[in-house]
Amino acid sequence: MSDLASQRRIAAAILKCGENRVWFDPEQITEIANAVSREDIRNLIGDGVITAHQKKGVSRGRARIRIAKRAYGHCKGHGRRRGAQGARTPSKRVWIQKIRAQRTTLREMRDNGTIDRSIYRKFYRRAAGGQFRNVSHLKQNIELHIEKVN
Repeated sequence: MSDLASQRRIAAAILKCGENRVWFDPEQITEIANAVSREDIRNLIGDGVITAHQKKGVSRGRARIRIAKRAYGHCKGHGRRRGAQGARTPSKRVWIQKIRAQRTTLREMRDNGTIDRSIYRKFYRRAAGGQFRNVSHLKQNIELHIEKVN
């Protein structure tokens, strides 16, 4: 078998890949050995005698399975966690979620007539001050306030 190192090198340059990815058709070896110029190699590539193997990649299959499990709540235990709670979900993000929920609830209660504008404004300011843990705590305080007023 003839040495095809120069043909392999030229083909790799033309195909823009590494020399190890260049594939020669075993039945056309003599034709490849006779190709000495870049033009000859280009013609052989066009004919399909010389091709480049596909790149080997890392399969994402296992990663997809793990992501699906995590979406379901699995694989998230204490042993899997790196970083403090405030690093995994920053305190600002927690605050944003909490205050948005409380403000939406207040708006809905005002619009459907459960509370009037003055109570809405009072509890809006209290929510902004961080007085309520969550929406249920907010509603509980509103009910107590309404009972006290009546």
